[in-house]
Amino acid sequence: MSTFKTTPRVAAGLVAAAAATFSVKAHAESHAMDMAGKTVEWIIPFSETGGSAKWANFYAPLLSEALPGQPTVVVKFMPGAGSTKGANYFQSQTFEDGTTIFGSSGSTQFPFLLGDPRVKFDYADWNVVLASGTGGVAYLPPDLAEKMDGMDASALKETDFIYGNQGATRLDLVPTLAWEMLGLNVESVMGIKGRGDGRLMFERGEANIDYQTSSSYLSGVTPLVEAGTAVPMMTWGALDDDGNIVRDPTFPDIPTFKEVCEATEGCETSGESWDAWKAFFIAGFPAQKMVFLPNGASDAAIATYTAAFETIKARPDFAAISEKRLGKYPQMTGAPAKKALDSATKVTPEAKAFIVNWLQERYGVSLN
Repeated sequence: MSTFKTTPRVAAGLVAAAAATFSVKAHAESHAMDMAGKTVEWIIPFSETGGSAKWANFYAPLLSEALPGQPTVVVKFMPGAGSTKGANYFQSQTFEDGTTIFGSSGSTQFPFLLGDPRVKFDYADWNVVLASGTGGVAYLPPDLAEKMDGMDASALKETDFIYGNQGATRLDLVPTLAWEMLGLNVESVMGIKGRGDGRLMFERGEANIDYQTSSSYLSGVTPLVEAGTAVPMMTWGALDDDGNIVRDPTFPDIPTFKEVCEATEGCETSGESWDAWKAFFIAGFPAQKMVFLPNGASDAAIATYTAAFETIKARPDFAAISEKRLGKYPQMTGAPAKKALDSATKVTPEAKAFIVNWLQERYGVSLN
């Protein structure tokens, strides 16, 4: 558990931020929601080692500072059942005073999209106040990375890979489907509680392929790359304004899966597999992490949290500090956050049907 309580600071940055968000803050303040002396419990349904933990721990002290009354913000980790344990718990909570919030991830969204029977929650009941985009990077040990011919991964097809997997219906289906499309033989060790645990398997030599979301890659894998014990293979990419996959702005020198697929014999960037992979990539990454208030949240609470995140985004130092911890991705509030939520919780029937069938054939997981 991580606890954050602000201390007196030089206020110049917040004064400048206030000018940019005056109207939003005025709206929130008109509801007179004061959180002085309270403790906000931020539920994260993963372990303390992954990207969601780093995301929440980045925002928590800033949120404490930006909320009226500067409440203490406690990040509570609740891993289990591939994040559905924590999400189901949050679903059971009813709004009281705005002191319970939830941090969702793509690994929470995918079971919802696929109709996983363990899901007892419904995003339609929740109130989004922040949506954070992110990316992901796959990486290899240096001896295996050397086998690639530029972006061509064909020489890796004879390698037996081990991967630490959070669960077949989780966000990990994006990398595992991508590797399968490349023709790689990747065996998943199921049931790890967070992507940070997968990275630890890689570091211990128990896995020889891995991926991390951008925040976890920046803090946890970059040192491995600098030490020469890991080499980036590809990113999942980012979306341009026309919906095309382009290079991730945080990692512009690393090729995308689309580029590696195009360079590798047998991998196609069209057809059912590609359409399904892209659909779930879009559902899982451009709005990968979101902050919610529970069912029944008041207009005052929604406005207060929205204003707080607007204040955070308007800090003069936000671009610099967020780039180092989260990468270069949109941080959305208000209408853009609601639009992002919509895109993250809907896929076409065709894409869903493909993935449901693939999960049955690949892992013996039945969702019908």
